[in-house]
Amino acid sequence: MVNIFKIKELRYVPRWLVFFIDISIVSFSVLITYLFLKNLHVKINFIEYFNEKILTIIAVNILFMLIFKTYAGIIRYSTFFDFFRILWSSGTALIVLLGLNLISELVLGSSVYLYPALFLCFFISIFLMFFFRMVTKQFFSVLMGSKDRSSKIRIAVVGVEDESVSLANAIIHNPGHAYQLAGFFSARSDSKKAVLLGHKIYNKKELLKNNRLAERFDAVLIREMMSRPEMEDWTVLALNKGLKVLKAPDVNKIKEDGIVENIRPLQIEDLLERAPIKIESGEVRSHHFNKSVLVTGGAGSIGSEIVRQVAQLETSLIVVVDQAESPLYELKLELLERFPNQNFKFVLADISNQYRLEKLFEDYHFSIVYHAAAYKHVPLIEDNPHEAIFVNIGGTRNLALLSKQYNVGYFVMISTDKAVNPTNVMGASKRAAELFVQSLQNSSYNTTRFITTRFGNVLGSNGSVIPHFKRQIEKGGPVTITHPDIIRYFMTIPEACELVLQAGTMGKGGEIFVFDMGKPIKILDLAKRMIKLSGYTPDVDIKIDFIGLRSGEKLYEELLTDNSTTIATHHEKIMISRDPLMEFEDIEILCKQIMRAAIKKDGLQVVKILKRMVPEFISKNSEFEILDVITEHEVYQ
Repeated sequence: MVNIFKIKELRYVPRWLVFFIDISIVSFSVLITYLFLKNLHVKINFIEYFNEKILTIIAVNILFMLIFKTYAGIIRYSTFFDFFRILWSSGTALIVLLGLNLISELVLGSSVYLYPALFLCFFISIFLMFFFRMVTKQFFSVLMGSKDRSSKIRIAVVGVEDESVSLANAIIHNPGHAYQLAGFFSARSDSKKAVLLGHKIYNKKELLKNNRLAERFDAVLIREMMSRPEMEDWTVLALNKGLKVLKAPDVNKIKEDGIVENIRPLQIEDLLERAPIKIESGEVRSHHFNKSVLVTGGAGSIGSEIVRQVAQLETSLIVVVDQAESPLYELKLELLERFPNQNFKFVLADISNQYRLEKLFEDYHFSIVYHAAAYKHVPLIEDNPHEAIFVNIGGTRNLALLSKQYNVGYFVMISTDKAVNPTNVMGASKRAAELFVQSLQNSSYNTTRFITTRFGNVLGSNGSVIPHFKRQIEKGGPVTITHPDIIRYFMTIPEACELVLQAGTMGKGGEIFVFDMGKPIKILDLAKRMIKLSGYTPDVDIKIDFIGLRSGEKLYEELLTDNSTTIATHHEKIMISRDPLMEFEDIEILCKQIMRAAIKKDGLQVVKILKRMVPEFISKNSEFEILDVITEHEVYQ
């Protein structure tokens, strides 16, 4: 019978039906009240107007049902908010009827209604309306819960705090989703025998000791607002017990009916994030207010996040430049939807084309330039060094000179830790770009503040190790690592971009700002953790292969050169690196030389000049190591 009427496919009880049932409940409550008074032989005032009195009570209640929309809520998701809406509606109707009684006493000398009758009707009606909602809610819960129960993921919610209870309630009240509440896990020992929402609370120590206990669950659900150490602790415990780890959103930032939809598997990024960085938002906002801003490489991982953050700062215009057509178009669609009041210009252009860039500077009179465009993949650049020269050096030179020429207020370049004591062409090209940008600061007739920011790998950026590992795990492995001892610094994309914006407001000109990247992470440990988070066992389900260091690759990255000194700033996460400088005239001559070599696609000559620009550049695992041998021989001679 249930299938005939397709109740399981019914999303909610129609509002007109709820309204009709509420009217019926009020009518029934009135009749029950008067039947009760009749059986007690209570004398009723104005008995000759009995029907009119009943209709008045019903009409007043209907009026306030419409005003307070008691019928508007979805019954199967009823909460105490719906109860209070009923209370307000019936309570206001009661007050109006009591007022009618008082007027009747003053005018006619007798009340229209008996006071006990009004209060009795009020309590019966609100009880029945709320009871109807609870019964309907439970009916849907049981009905939907019986559907494919065996295929549902049995979840243990971590914690017994208010937020954990809200998450559990959301799972219970959304039975159409793939999750089924099976219990709670808690580190507290005082709730061992307690029952919450009809489910048992299991102590952490109990889970550690009893291996069979974990068989009752498929996954644990942790909260977004949980501290990193606590999240790490529960994750390790769950993975060791063969349980999946899911992460729930902050219940304060999302509606209840959207909580379950936003539950997702825990990502490695969630465990690598550090404490939130404190940004002086007022200073950053005033720095950008009503300014025209250029972002190069705007469709890339870092550039696009800079655009998103700048779009919240009330700028007059943001010009987004990138040579990647499809990513730029996708970003355009996203930004126009998210920031409909922000003025954007999306420009498809190559920063190595000086004439194309000059037109933009002429038209838009930029106040701030964020230069994030660059070639960054070490092995590819090692094989194509001339391309790094065109973009990383030539493109930076074009933008920096135009910024000086058109009196841009701030020029902020995004650099990399690979520019420090570089062992590859990519890192050396970025270091050369740093040197050129710094050299302009004290050049003649300059009014622009040239600022460089330097940081390590960002989590989830295009081409980074984490998306690469994810793809390998999805294919069943193997996960390939260049060396078992290789380590890297990591930072989240939003975190890095926040620091870029902050550093841009702090710069006086000529600085290289270095970010606190925290502790370096061993890539092997990262791979093992990602395999476990995906529900597999390293070297059993997913093999790990070591393929050897790639051309130009280091075992570890540095943020400071050997000759540099670090100066603290008022921001605990940002320091200033004092690196060796070059005069503008000297670096300009070398830039012109290396550009001519790049045009001829003479790889050896390109790298040879690059090593003159960046003396600390020593090639590793590369065909260009021969140039270092020649240099050493010349010095020896």
